[in-house]
Amino acid sequence: MTTWAPKLQGREGPLYRAIADALAADIEEGRLAPGTRLPTHRELAEVVGVTVGTVTRAYAEAERRGLIGGEVGRGTYVRHREAPRRLPSQTVVAADDTLIELGLNWPATPEGDPATEALRRTLGELQHSQTLLEMLAYQPHTGLLPHREAGAEWISRFGITVQPDQVVVCSGGQHAMEVALQALTRPGDTVLTESLTYPGMKSLANKLHLRLQGVAMDAQGLIPEALEAACRGGAKLLYCMPNLQNPTGAVMPPERRERIAAVVRAQGLTVLEDDVYSLLIEDRPPPLCALVPEAGYFIAGVSKLIAPGLRIGYLAAPRRGTERLAETAGMAARMTPPLTAEICARWIQDGTADDLVERRRQEAQERLALAREFLGEAMPPGVHGPTYHLWMELPTHWRSEAFSAQARRNGVSVTASEIFAVGQAVAPGAVRVCLGPPRTRALLTKGLQRLRDTLAGGPAPLANIV
Repeated sequence: MTTWAPKLQGREGPLYRAIADALAADIEEGRLAPGTRLPTHRELAEVVGVTVGTVTRAYAEAERRGLIGGEVGRGTYVRHREAPRRLPSQTVVAADDTLIELGLNWPATPEGDPATEALRRTLGELQHSQTLLEMLAYQPHTGLLPHREAGAEWISRFGITVQPDQVVVCSGGQHAMEVALQALTRPGDTVLTESLTYPGMKSLANKLHLRLQGVAMDAQGLIPEALEAACRGGAKLLYCMPNLQNPTGAVMPPERRERIAAVVRAQGLTVLEDDVYSLLIEDRPPPLCALVPEAGYFIAGVSKLIAPGLRIGYLAAPRRGTERLAETAGMAARMTPPLTAEICARWIQDGTADDLVERRRQEAQERLALAREFLGEAMPPGVHGPTYHLWMELPTHWRSEAFSAQARRNGVSVTASEIFAVGQAVAPGAVRVCLGPPRTRALLTKGLQRLRDTLAGGPAPLANIV
């Protein structure tokens, strides 16, 4: 057992919270290793010179943050915090076919690269803009009013009507997620997600000291009964992707959304809905947030639909909810660069954005047809419309990580299911296959051929065990 004593000098707030903060700092800086047994409540109370009740509250706060855990009869220990598995680096994708990248969920670039042509045109127009000087000045944390108006217009494409004062202009969807989580949670809070979720959420939860709890899914997305059961643990926030869920590609049908909305209302949940792909679906169901507008925070994707390099996303809040977001938006980035927000706003208002979405939708459809041709029976069931990613279930003789490793040796990269699994959930035998990263369909065709050959080849034989 360690003789640990908290360093309380300079810490503000209640004494129990100062002790918990000191404990968190020593864990973060490596002075307390995972598995370290902490002093008993009475022993620490004597060292610090406080009551046993104060230490009890401090340990309870630290446990709520996920820092420590108690075992009856054994004491209190620093918890092991598993480092999140990481996706492949997004900085470089090989230009040749040495390793064909099908692991990163990038949008498919249409032939002719229309986004680049649109950017050249818009940059030329901006040279003569009367507001160009304003683009170089400090702006409100939530964005300029014209940019928030464009955000409200963009959000309407997804099926939600909001006013500009409900919109925060963010530096992409990941920034919008961070702004929302910082405004709506505290360290140690439990956030509910699908049992397989976007890895960016796992990274944010780790950074913000949040506990993720996976909720069971089926082919239609979240299971209402499982969500209701998960709420019994006290969670108040649900993060979900009802449209083209990442990684499974599930699209939640309207009847299921109604049932999920009923659970949200009954349990007093707040919803953070991440909608980065749904404009690819022409006949799309209404967003979940449209069914619970009083409790819904909605992220309207731009990067996957228009251009990732713009780094613009729109976060919509319930009425009178934007004030909670403004401060955290300012702390995270001070402001979203107004020049890129201006480009995005112009494209939304002059129809360029709609044209780019349509071009990406067509390209995604063409690439999906190639996947059907080369993967055949390995194609996931129920994929009917354009999508950037597939959730490919593997034959029983394959494990996900083993398949991913073998595919990489064969010259194609896919993402193993373990990266998406929440908490202690058992990762299924499946991989995510992304159709967007190859610059050309010819390169995608080679990648799909290698993937098909990996499936046909089977796992490498195990070495003899002596």
